[in-house]
Amino acid sequence: MSRIPARWAVAGTVAALTLISLTACTGQPVTGGTTGANTGTAAGADTGRTYALVVHAVPGDAFWDVVKSGAESAGALYGSTVTYQGDPDVQKQSQLIETAIAADVDGIIVSMANPDGLRGALADAAAADVPVITINSGAEDSAAVGAITHVGQGEYLAGQGAGGQLAEASATKVICVIHEAGNAGLEDRCAGAADTLDGGLSNVQVDIANIADAQNTIKSALLADPEIDGILTLNSAVGVAAAQAAAEAGSDAQIGTFDVSADVTTLINDGSILFAVDQQPYLQGYLPVTFLELFHTNGNVVGGSQPVYSGPGFVTKENADQVATYAGNGTR
Repeated sequence: MSRIPARWAVAGTVAALTLISLTACTGQPVTGGTTGANTGTAAGADTGRTYALVVHAVPGDAFWDVVKSGAESAGALYGSTVTYQGDPDVQKQSQLIETAIAADVDGIIVSMANPDGLRGALADAAAADVPVITINSGAEDSAAVGAITHVGQGEYLAGQGAGGQLAEASATKVICVIHEAGNAGLEDRCAGAADTLDGGLSNVQVDIANIADAQNTIKSALLADPEIDGILTLNSAVGVAAAQAAAEAGSDAQIGTFDVSADVTTLINDGSILFAVDQQPYLQGYLPVTFLELFHTNGNVVGGSQPVYSGPGFVTKENADQVATYAGNGTR
């Protein structure tokens, strides 16, 4: 199959990106017609292209299920095949990338929680002229590993926003719950929040693979220090666990979380969680497939090799019901 060298950089337009983003955000099925002159690909036509989505997720993670759904929806639109694999072990994730290269895929979409651990595999992708788009984590290292763009949110900026929300709620002593050891993006979120809170924040480590233990760890922290008046979690499931931990500890700590789920929107509505930071995981799957189709068909590089932001947005009581509808549909 023919490829367009990954080194080509063509600046995309804001208008085109906005149109793509709005189409993806609706969560509505696309019916009939073609995708237009920009791609030259009929909706549902079999392009014969295959894209590998390789992430740092544990099996069954609700956040990554939404990313996967977005990628598969875009694949169905363009008639391309999307494969999905994940492993939190960076060496195993690298092996999955090498397997995708050996399978002669037409593009790799990869999350980079540990950029240094993936450099070798991504260098091999570049050598094989397999275009790469990074998502979710690793924006700062995306260009350095040869990716054509990055889709995600500015993690430090999102952390600053979350810290600002907690500060407005008068939180002065906050714990930031990190659920993946060594994940630079999560550390950036906590660092951004600490900056906004003037250092009134300390990190707590838990394991995303053991939510019950994470809940106990948060509860123990609250019982050990009743002055903790704020909790920032970086994953929706951990956010739910934090709400349960606070209730069991009899704590009035304000809780903010990253990422959205039906449970999170329910807890926002009943006042157990103050807000959620929404990075729109559906877009983190949908947009890279769309961008790779544009790349292969026209040589377009959306964003001009700069990150394309899918967030942050904030979910509060004011918009929780609307977001809950989308979360129920699997698109938020």
